[in-house]
Amino acid sequence: MSTITNDWLPALKKEFSKDYYKKLYSFIVSEYSSKTVYPAKEDIFNAFHLTPLSEVKVVILGQDPYHEPGQAHGLSFSVKKGIPKPPSLDNIYKELNSDLGCTIPESGDLTYWASQGVLLLNSLLTVRAHEAFSHKGKGWEEFTDSAIKAVAMQDRPIVFILWGSAARAKKVFITNPKHLVIESAHPSPLSAYRGFFGSRPFSRCNDYLVSNNVKPIDWQIKD
Repeated sequence: MSTITNDWLPALKKEFSKDYYKKLYSFIVSEYSSKTVYPAKEDIFNAFHLTPLSEVKVVILGQDPYHEPGQAHGLSFSVKKGIPKPPSLDNIYKELNSDLGCTIPESGDLTYWASQGVLLLNSLLTVRAHEAFSHKGKGWEEFTDSAIKAVAMQDRPIVFILWGSAARAKKVFITNPKHLVIESAHPSPLSAYRGFFGSRPFSRCNDYLVSNNVKPIDWQIKD
């Protein structure tokens, strides 16, 4: 498992010595040695590597990494270049096109967002191949909740985009009035028509950033 070395380390360091994390670490080591697990070990903490805590402007919360070959690379909703876009990401792009007029790209790699300060964080950071939520209840939830709390403690304008009930449950951690919460249904095909489409999260996010003298996100993914 890769290590966190940037400014996330002081915020999360205490987690590594807790009993739950020691058990989680042992479980993850065993899983990678005996099963096919995604993402690759070196990609587990990509969300933290690519978006330092001090640079977070926006948080987009996902649930479980993609569990088919070549998809997951440590960023919520994102897939590696050359991998077909999953249905939820297709719907995110459709809303982005409707909201801001962005061209729908072929690539599903959202690294460009992460490089601008969009923390693309899943609540679970690993998964067995072909088995959704197979690492649920092993400790990742406690770890990523600590990360969300660390962001929520930052005393500057930050936008939290919460899609679906699992992400919206994290709203309890977000109490600073400098933070904006944008919530709606999940972009999954099962729920996108129940409030995700038409929710305009991207323009609302940028309007808030600009109104607080923060550089907005360029949401256009370039192929």
